Amino acid sequence: MSLSQIVLSSGRPIELTELRMSSTYGGMLEGYPCKPVNDMKVRGLQRQAERAFPTTPFHLVPPSRAYPDQTAGHFGPVEVLPSVACIGAFRSTAVSPELDPVLYRSALTVIWFQTGLDVPSGEDADLALRRIPWDELAQDHEL
Repeated sequence: MSLSQIVLSSGRPIELTELRMSSTYGGMLEGYPCKPVNDMKVRGLQRQAERAFPTTPFHLVPPSRAYPDQTAGHFGPVEVLPSVACIGAFRSTAVSPELDPVLYRSALTVIWFQTGLDVPSGEDADLALRRIPWDELAQDHEL
């Protein structure tokens, strides 16, 4: 059973089967959000996705970056990512039309950031998620 279904801009429906959410800046004890810190956060999330889903390719939806304060500190200006970091396991029908649709599915792990705790769903999902080029990124596998 899936957690939700998203219809991509291409018209392909994909199912969210697992979702991991965390606070983007949870556990940050010192410093401030800036480009070097955010780049480390993104790389860390990519490593988590690789460890959690080692047999599935992953895709990072480039996060939006806000600059609420142009005052530069030691590491540059304040740069803020959306408050919730997400890793989602998505499944769909096979990409290759030659494969038996009963025996094969496609899979992709997606990393993205969002402002709230809502589970992305339907055509209301964030446009950046809905624009994922599934056929180029997902990998077919036998059930």
